[in-house]
Amino acid sequence: MKTRLFTIACAAFLGMTGRATGQDREVVVKVGDSVPGFEVELFGGGKMTTGEWRGKVVLLNFWATWCPPCIEEFRRVEKEIIKRFEGRDFLFLAISREDTREQIEAFREKTGHRFLMGLDPERKIFSKFASATIPRNFIINKEGKIAYMTHGYTAKRFDEMVHFIDTLLDVP
Repeated sequence: MKTRLFTIACAAFLGMTGRATGQDREVVVKVGDSVPGFEVELFGGGKMTTGEWRGKVVLLNFWATWCPPCIEEFRRVEKEIIKRFEGRDFLFLAISREDTREQIEAFREKTGHRFLMGLDPERKIFSKFASATIPRNFIINKEGKIAYMTHGYTAKRFDEMVHFIDTLLDVP
């Protein structure tokens, strides 16, 4: 009985951390998997493919304009991620799930966010990674493997992501 309660408590704790530990039934990929290939239309024009990421650490963020935790997370992204890792082999790509170009344009106008954004109005890209819940973040290492993942937003999770990116960028 004690072992069973301990197991339940551990599973609950791991589920609360937001990391994909096998407890997240909404996730399609897992740590160690190669990033699923896709091409994404960028908000400012042009397209990007996952093949262009080789040799870079990538923070792939799925979000939506109507998502309060996504907006909260974005308040920290510019200073604590984009500027912090500027000039290093790092890429931050936020892919909007289900929003129209017009909704994203209005969001950018309102918030002043100008970082790289991709469009996924039909959830085709998102569905390669998960079935639900945003914000959802995937850190991809220089070899193109998923190294870390999280969903939801808390200040602690955000700090853990920043630390994890730092660690990956320090590996030769």
